[in-house]
Amino acid sequence: MSTSKGKDIVEGSSRSPTDGGGGGSDDRIQPQHQLPLSRYESQKKRDWNTFGQYLRNQRPPVPLSQCNSSHVLEFLRYLDQFGKTKVHSQGCLFFGQTEPPGPCTCPLKQAWGSLDALIGRLRAAYEENGGLPETNPFASGAIRVYLREVRDSQAKARGIPYKKKKKKRNLINNKANGDTTTTSSLPALQ
Repeated sequence: MSTSKGKDIVEGSSRSPTDGGGGGSDDRIQPQHQLPLSRYESQKKRDWNTFGQYLRNQRPPVPLSQCNSSHVLEFLRYLDQFGKTKVHSQGCLFFGQTEPPGPCTCPLKQAWGSLDALIGRLRAAYEENGGLPETNPFASGAIRVYLREVRDSQAKARGIPYKKKKKKRNLINNKANGDTTTTSSLPALQ
């Protein structure tokens, strides 16, 4: 009987216990069947592994316990080199145009929406992997400021102003507090 049979299962080998792994019908270790991960969970796992690899590749390597918002910001800037979104610089002839008529030499960067979604997944993954919400570097104010700056600069470069959607809840709360300066298309509640 092979002593590596259980090790193969634990390490994720594609060999099953019955395909020559050295056992018989009395195998005590049964492979656990897990449901496939959702698209979101798969992406979150891939993002988490990528960020961990990025930290390990730093010189000197950065342990996750010492990771802070500056490491996250460096990671986001590093990702820009793999971006596919043309972001026109202020000196570009096409700056502020929604449909530029020709090519230019402005850099490709990560789109704001992609970075925002990435941070959301990494923020969740950090806490799922034992990190405390109070020390989560992905939830830092510096990250929110960076994302806001990226969003605003990309909107200006494309000539599309970003308009924050107003929440209906705020209109109702203002009326409950006696604030009559806010106008609403909602009928008055009595």
